[in-house]
Amino acid sequence: MQASENTNDDFLFIDDSDEDEIFDSAVRDTWKVLIVDDDPEIHSVTQLALSDLIVLGRNLEYLHAYSGQDACKLIEEHDDIVLVLLDVVMESDDAGLMVVKHIREQLRRDDIRIVLRTGQPGYAPEESVIKDYDINDYKTKTELTRRKLVTTVYAAIRSYQQIDSVTQNRKGLEKIIGAAASLLEQHTVHDYARGVLAEFKMLVESHSGVFCARGQGIVEGADDLSLYILGQDGLSDIKVNQKLTALEDGDAARKITNCFQQKQHVLDAHSTSFYLASGGFRAVIHLELIQALTTIEMQLIEVFLTNIATGYENVHLFQKLRNAAYKDWLTELPNRLDFVNLLDGFCQSKNDDLVAALVDINHFSDINDGLGQDIGNQLLMAVSTRINALDDKNQLARIGADVFGIIGPKESVNPETLTALFSQPFAAGEQNLPISASFGFCSKGSAGSRGVKVLNQINIALNLAKKSLHEPYVYYHQEMEDKTLWRLGMIRQLRTDFAEGRLELWYQPQLSMATGKIIGAEALLRWKTSDGKFISPAVFIPLAEYSGLIIEIGNWVVEQACIQLNRLADSQYPDVSISVNVSIPQFKRGNFVDNVIEITRKNGVDPSKLELEITENVLMDEPQVIIDALIRLKAKGISIALDDFGTGFSSLSYLQKLPLDRLKVDRSFVSGIAETGGSIIAETIINLGKQMNLKVIAEGIETIEQEAELKALGCDEVQGFYYAKPMPADEFFVCLDKINR
Repeated sequence: MQASENTNDDFLFIDDSDEDEIFDSAVRDTWKVLIVDDDPEIHSVTQLALSDLIVLGRNLEYLHAYSGQDACKLIEEHDDIVLVLLDVVMESDDAGLMVVKHIREQLRRDDIRIVLRTGQPGYAPEESVIKDYDINDYKTKTELTRRKLVTTVYAAIRSYQQIDSVTQNRKGLEKIIGAAASLLEQHTVHDYARGVLAEFKMLVESHSGVFCARGQGIVEGADDLSLYILGQDGLSDIKVNQKLTALEDGDAARKITNCFQQKQHVLDAHSTSFYLASGGFRAVIHLELIQALTTIEMQLIEVFLTNIATGYENVHLFQKLRNAAYKDWLTELPNRLDFVNLLDGFCQSKNDDLVAALVDINHFSDINDGLGQDIGNQLLMAVSTRINALDDKNQLARIGADVFGIIGPKESVNPETLTALFSQPFAAGEQNLPISASFGFCSKGSAGSRGVKVLNQINIALNLAKKSLHEPYVYYHQEMEDKTLWRLGMIRQLRTDFAEGRLELWYQPQLSMATGKIIGAEALLRWKTSDGKFISPAVFIPLAEYSGLIIEIGNWVVEQACIQLNRLADSQYPDVSISVNVSIPQFKRGNFVDNVIEITRKNGVDPSKLELEITENVLMDEPQVIIDALIRLKAKGISIALDDFGTGFSSLSYLQKLPLDRLKVDRSFVSGIAETGGSIIAETIINLGKQMNLKVIAEGIETIEQEAELKALGCDEVQGFYYAKPMPADEFFVCLDKINR
């Protein structure tokens, strides 16, 4: 369409305005306007009509397109076009409308304002099209006086600015929401400070930034009210954790101080110091700007600062919670949980020179009980201080009441160095306390892949060190854990098999030397597993004692013995007794005596036919407690035998106090009794028993020569393979019938 074919375009020169256009030649920012028309003259007169027009403080800058296709291409190339003055009819009747569709649907540009113009009223678009495509205005060229054109352009650009402001605010708020969510993931004050500065860099163009606050409670060793640099961006990392006075920019330091003291922002064109406070926690964020902040940026920053202040308070509270969870309240060292984290780092380290260790103060509970917890706490502080001073490369933690964990190079974490720390007394209050310790070690080469695993490994070594009679330290080796796992597996299997009735009582006959008849039997535990194999009592009895299962098993043994005593009474053998062994853990149970008495009462047996065998080592722990328990049992008629006499270390004075019925000569004194000089100890025990009016029984007889010697020494009773091996209950009754009838 040519200009000559349209109506006269002189309307563009008609000035129906009563006001002069105001312009300022110093204005440099522009609004970019695209004129789209296939008539070059329209471009000229439009640009002339709008020349020197200033809209909202900016001049207009023009781009020109002479077809719909050219217009689409230019809009794709320039993302800062704010207004399109668009002819409807160009290379086709709907070319202008196709441009509108391309802008809105293809380019998704909802902010560009569009004013449709046409010289042919008959080609006017439907009202629905104007609404659907968000067209600002539609005018025929004959309607557009200069004043109306200016008014239309001014209204369209103002509309664009409003839309752009809303869009920028929305994008800014989206950034703030995203930043706040990101900052919520930071759980230390330093990480939070770094995160805040990183998010500010996304919001504001700046050269550098610092995050400052008082260091007390945040920076280690900060005990004054000075401002410290907690985070930085664009400066040297060495500035972090230093006082604000370390900042080379004195002007920035002064602004930060003023901001903190005046409790308000300090702003200028080149820098800003933002003050934030929440819940008593205060800080300043200082930015060196590339350009001055806009009004919209300041509005967004105020919203952001509100979130930051709340987050700053939260991260302080979180750090307090973390300290409560990961710090030892007394020494302020890492606690057990944090030591596991340190051990994770130990596992991942490539330094094969590292060693992890546990230090356990021996008999610490005695100090607490005897001198009080205050002295105990002071002792712990003294120990931690001495270990901490060993090497600044070491990592120290308190992981238990009297147990410290340490990780460091083997030059400082080794038995000799750590033992030497305990060679001198420790000052605790007015006390100088000489103490010792046990140590468990694990080298990097033997360590597992996780901290929890390593802690378990060092614990294994420490437990072995505490049991050792030779050295107060042990290094972990895989065989130790294999043994521990084997023990745990066996205990689990023992517990299962006991619950399923796979434990049995077998009986070894005991005979009278005078008559040759069976006068009793020793009940011996046998464990037959599900695959038919027997496990030695020497293996599983210690496991049962270690696990505490011996209590249940012991009660079951007494119950089974009483059942067999009733069976003996029913079989015309009421004088035959049954002897059962009792271990230390059973005596340590306060209800042990009551349980035994109740089992005999419930089964209605003659208590004198039930004999309890104890060994000398039972007396070594708490002898008076054992003696009192045995006296109660004896008062109910239950017989007491002392097994393995002569192999332990009991005092003879305790022997006189025991309510005994029998002494048992250990097999170790019987094996060589027939040899020259081999009967001295056995003879002594037999004579001692006779002097105390006790029956004496010897075990382990395997030959006729041993039997003859014991008979010559006056031994009362015997048992051993020479007469019969241990056997199940039914076989024992067969044996009884054979010998006693």
